[in-house]
Amino acid sequence: MKVMKAEWPRMRCRFINADPIGAWDEFVLSEWELESCGWEDFHPHTETAFVVEGELHIECDGESVILGPGDSARVNAGRTGRYSAPVYARMLATYGPNPDGMESHSFRYFEI
Repeated sequence: MKVMKAEWPRMRCRFINADPIGAWDEFVLSEWELESCGWEDFHPHTETAFVVEGELHIECDGESVILGPGDSARVNAGRTGRYSAPVYARMLATYGPNPDGMESHSFRYFEI
């Protein structure tokens, strides 16, 4: 997996079947690793996270969940999701279709 950006060294990702750029009609599958960091962004599409290793925290609309290996959670389209791993998390994520090509926005990376 590659570091997303040089200024976000603790977050790595790879998109497996397609890059989520522009409009898409299929699901997009990705793999992520977080080390004492997190991010927050607006979702134009549904996003489901499945934890493979570690502990992942997700917050959305005032609700919080803590996921361990084998757990999953979804952030619905039109919502802002906040994902974090106090120590480490590896997860798979699926993005639902985004036929209008709306972009995710309000992205904010942070370190813990």
